Amino acid sequence: MKIDEDELMGKIQEFIKNKDLESICEILHDDIEHYDWVGIYMVENDDRLVLGPFEGKKTIHTNIPIGKGICGLAAARSETILVDDVSKEDEYLSCSPDVKSEIVVPIFKGERVVGEIDIDSNRECAFDQDDKRILESIAEMIGGVI
Repeated sequence: MKIDEDELMGKIQEFIKNKDLESICEILHDDIEHYDWVGIYMVENDDRLVLGPFEGKKTIHTNIPIGKGICGLAAARSETILVDDVSKEDEYLSCSPDVKSEIVVPIFKGERVVGEIDIDSNRECAFDQDDKRILESIAEMIGGVI
């Protein structure tokens, strides 16, 4: 990541206080160059993910069954999934031909997955352990207020 992490987290914390998930998506999308699409999905009826706020191109994947696609797998497994090359991933649900890599980070309320942060990049191998660590920290903060 080529951003000021402390500055980013300070901004995110302000949005967390106000439960402003839309602004969290916006800041991640606008401030981190390789984040081409940022969305937050929430678990509904314990069996599907429903798209909430997002920044980037519109997607047809606004309602994803748990277990389907990378988003559904991350929710089913309760773990972050990082995909370096979506073209090599059988479970990938294509949103745009421009997308090359994806990271999906579950949001927990206690032990239960209640949502997730989904980020697409138009670059292969765009995400690293810094992205994972920072996004997991943001997801933990979101889980604390929703």
